[in-house]
Amino acid sequence: MTATHKPLPDIFYLAIGQELEANPQGLKEYELIRLLRERGFFEFLPAPPAAPRYLFRAHFLLFHALYQLRDRLLREHLGDLQIEALCILRIDYRENQQALTQADTLRAYYLDWSNLEETTENDIVEMIASFWNRLGSCARREQALAELGLTDPVDNDTIKQAWRRLAMVNHPDRGGDTGRLQTINAAVDCLLG
Repeated sequence: MTATHKPLPDIFYLAIGQELEANPQGLKEYELIRLLRERGFFEFLPAPPAAPRYLFRAHFLLFHALYQLRDRLLREHLGDLQIEALCILRIDYRENQQALTQADTLRAYYLDWSNLEETTENDIVEMIASFWNRLGSCARREQALAELGLTDPVDNDTIKQAWRRLAMVNHPDRGGDTGRLQTINAAVDCLLG
């Protein structure tokens, strides 16, 4: 593949949409890859345990498709996607949804084919290690969500809205408690950081 890679087939996007429709609670990345593999996609991916380069290729292709699908859903006001390795979820469209032009470094990364081609085996190993470190540091996700009165699945906009509401109530200038506000801020940092 080159940076001017041939577009993914429409049937791939259709299959992703069907799997997300069939699983309204969301899917983990590996579950979605497994379901798509059962449909005949990711033929290059050997049975587990697969080498990191094959896993990265499947991951990249899936996330490339998810960001393109998200753009399409938002553009047509049909919905949105929460795109995270631990929860890929289709959500309803809301008016005043984030504009497609807003800077999104992950979106830019996955839509650039050169990132698939130029990523080395060592880069992949480092990315996997980084992912597991982040997962461990945010294993407190449920606790952080509970601090905000939320449960998964939840998108970043909802987290920010809950934070604003709680910050207004708990701000010391409004008679709130500084310690409680710091706990709320730490929870948001864990979830969005």
